[in-house]
Amino acid sequence: MTTNASYKYLDIITGLFATLLIVSNFASTRIIDLGWGLSFDAGTLMFPFTYIFNDLLTEVYGYSRSRRVIWIGFLALVISAVSLGLVGLFPPAEGWDQAEAWDAIMGLVPRIVGGSLLAYFLGEFVNSYILAKLKVKTQGRHLWLRLIGSTAVGQIFDTLVFASVAFIGVLPWDLWWTVVISNYLFKVGIEVLLLPLTALVVNRLKRAEGSDVYDRETRFSPFRWRD
Repeated sequence: MTTNASYKYLDIITGLFATLLIVSNFASTRIIDLGWGLSFDAGTLMFPFTYIFNDLLTEVYGYSRSRRVIWIGFLALVISAVSLGLVGLFPPAEGWDQAEAWDAIMGLVPRIVGGSLLAYFLGEFVNSYILAKLKVKTQGRHLWLRLIGSTAVGQIFDTLVFASVAFIGVLPWDLWWTVVISNYLFKVGIEVLLLPLTALVVNRLKRAEGSDVYDRETRFSPFRWRD
């Protein structure tokens, strides 16, 4: 199959990707315990799905379009962080007694978003780059191996960078390491668990869009807006 200049589902995937990204950052202000020694920020429940969307984008539409969507998500995060920062500058209205509670929770968001921006930038681009390269190397075979391998490497960068920026100095070291290990295992585990569904969607999306891009001559710099 070849690329198609007009896609039916690319805008929908882009919108869902950006929404999941922003919501996961707000949810990250809450640390949850699922038992079995697994403690992590609640945003972890949703963030792995952004990697699945990135897999769809890269596998079906190619690295260059995936890069464009990654940058759209990056800008959406920046706008959300700036908006919250501006809101926090205004004094609370007289009679509203939730200001301290709001500051205690939402005050963490700029730092969390800062960590997420850097982690997201590294993790998503590493994931997309490895997936695109492996697709060419394997001539489109071994989809399951490519999806797991790219996510496993990308999540190393994502998890370590995010936890370092967002939580060092905020969480005690034993909890910090628990959060890092739990985050990584959970995110990669979600990819493995949903792998049959991801592979099914990838194959159907390729047929629906008439697109199956191989990045043989793509320029992989993350700082290009288009090829």
